[in-house]
Amino acid sequence: MLKRSCLMIAAMVISTPIVSAADRPNVLYIMSDDHAAHAISAYRGRLAEVAPTPNIDRLAKEGALFTNAFCTNSICSPSRACVLTGQYNHVNGAFDLDGEVKPGKQMLAIQMKAAGYQTAMIGKWHLKAEPADFDYYCVLPGQGSYHSPAFRVRGDKPWGKNLIKFEGKHSTDAITDLTLDWLKDGWDQEKPFFLMHHYKAPHDYFDNAPRYESYLADVNIPEPETLWKRDPRFGSIATRGANDELLPHIGTSIGGRNPRRSYLMDLPELYPNEFPPNFDPKDYTDEENTRFAYNAYLKKYLRCVKGIDDNLGRLFHHLEATGQLDNTVIIYTGDQGFMLGEHDYQDKRWMFEESQRMPFLVRYPQAVPAGQRLDSIIENVDYGATMLDFAGAEIPDSVQGRSFRSILETGTEPSDWKQEAYYRYWMHMAHHDNPGHMGIRTKTHKLIYYYGCNYDGGYQTPAGWELYDLVNDPHETKNLIDSPEHAGLVAELKTRLAETRKRVGDDGSHYPKCEEVVQQFWDYDEADRAEAEQISHRYLERRLQELKAGKRNVKTWSGE
Repeated sequence: MLKRSCLMIAAMVISTPIVSAADRPNVLYIMSDDHAAHAISAYRGRLAEVAPTPNIDRLAKEGALFTNAFCTNSICSPSRACVLTGQYNHVNGAFDLDGEVKPGKQMLAIQMKAAGYQTAMIGKWHLKAEPADFDYYCVLPGQGSYHSPAFRVRGDKPWGKNLIKFEGKHSTDAITDLTLDWLKDGWDQEKPFFLMHHYKAPHDYFDNAPRYESYLADVNIPEPETLWKRDPRFGSIATRGANDELLPHIGTSIGGRNPRRSYLMDLPELYPNEFPPNFDPKDYTDEENTRFAYNAYLKKYLRCVKGIDDNLGRLFHHLEATGQLDNTVIIYTGDQGFMLGEHDYQDKRWMFEESQRMPFLVRYPQAVPAGQRLDSIIENVDYGATMLDFAGAEIPDSVQGRSFRSILETGTEPSDWKQEAYYRYWMHMAHHDNPGHMGIRTKTHKLIYYYGCNYDGGYQTPAGWELYDLVNDPHETKNLIDSPEHAGLVAELKTRLAETRKRVGDDGSHYPKCEEVVQQFWDYDEADRAEAEQISHRYLERRLQELKAGKRNVKTWSGE
C-alpha cells in the first residue's frame, strides 16, 4: 500500500509540456556498481565462457559496444556525479565519497524534465543530497543493504526519513521490482520516460541472492597471469617503493601481501563456505591461500553479476511485451571498472585498465546499427550529453562532456573528437591504499603520474611516473617511463597531459597545497628521484608504526 502511494506521489509533479511518447524515444540508463567490462561476456575476456551474461550481451548484439569507455575517477560517488552533471569532479565538486549533487544541480533530471520527459531514479544513488530534481525516486540509503533493503522515498518527513522496506528480498530483485512497478503504474504514458535504474551489485562485499549459491561452485575461475607474476618493470617507486619496500603497503591484495587489508583476511569470515572446513591460512602455502581467496572473490562477484543479468531479462521482457523495447534507448554501464585479481589488486580507484574502463553498451534499433564495436574514446562526462541528444533536449553550457550520438549512428568518429581520456583519483591512500594520481589514456598508450599526497599536500607517498604501451603490453606489465627509446613519447604525453588539464579546467586551484606537490615532481629530475626515495623510507616507517599501534583505518586523505 505504501509503495503504491509513493507512486501516486510521483505523479503529482509540476506540469511540463506534454510530449507524446511516440514522438521521442524513452531513455533507460542502467548502471551497476563496480561491474567491470571484462566481467561481461560480450567483451570477450577470460570470464566469458565460465560466466556468460546473455541479456547484457543482447545489447551488444542488437546495438553497439564501446571498447574505450572510461571513468574520470574510479570511485562510486564521483563517477555518478560526472554522469548526472556532465562535468569533471573538480567542477561538480564531488571529489570523493563525500560527494553530492544538490537539488537544482542535477542537470540530467532537470533537462529531461524541461524537454517533456517524466523522470525517475531507482536504486543506488550514493550522492548524499536528495534526488529532488527527479519526478520520482526510490533510492538506497548510502551503500544500502544487499538483503531486505530499505529505500528512501518522498513523503511527509524530511529527506532520508521516509522509508519503505523489502523484507526477505535481495536488492537486485527489489530494484527490478520497483522499476517494473513504476513502468506499470507510475509512468504517465503520454510522456516519454527517462529512467535511471541503478543496481547496488556487484559492489563488495558481494552478497548474492541465496538461489545463486550453487552457481560456479565446482568451477575453478580463470586467473589473470598478473595475479602471480610482477614483471620487474611493472609499476614505479610510487607503487613499489624504493627497492620494493612498499610492495606490501600500496594497493590492497587478494592474497596476504597487504597486512592491513586483503581478501585473504576478510573473506574467510564473511563467506566460510567458499573455503575449506575450519580454514586457517597457516595450514596452506601462500599460493594456495591466494587461490582460495581469488576463487571466493570471483565466485561471489560473478553470482551477483548473474543476478543482474537475470533481472535484466525480466526488465527487457516487460519492455518487449508492452511494445516499448524498440522505442527505448537502452544503455548499460557500470559506475567504473573493478580489479578482478589483476596485479594482485582488489577494488578499483587505479588508473589501470580493469579499473578505469567502463562497460558501455547501447541498443536503439531505430538509429543505432546492430553489432558495432566502437573504439572511440568516451568518458562518463559525455554520457549525459549523449542521452540529452537522443531525447532532443537542450544540452546546457555547464556540460563539459560532448554527445557521441553521431558515432553510435554512423560508426564514424568526428575528425575533431578527443584523443585522450583524463583521469584523476583524489582520495589519497583511503580505504584501499591507492596513492593520489592523474593521467591520460590514448588509444595506444597510458601515462600515469602518481604525485602521492592528499588534498592538503600531506600523508605523502613517493611520487613517480608510469608509461604503458597498450598495443604491445595490454595488461600493463612493463613501465617504459625510463626507456631511452621512449623519451620523445614521454615528453609528448606529458605535454598532452598538461594541455588536457587546461582543457578540462583542472588548474590546481581547488587544493593549492596538493598542486604544489604536483608541480614539484612534474619534471622528475635526479633531485626529485632522490626526494621520492626519502619519502618512501619515511612512509614505510609511518605505516609500520600505524600497524604496530593497531591503526588500520587512518584518515589519509586530509591533514599532515
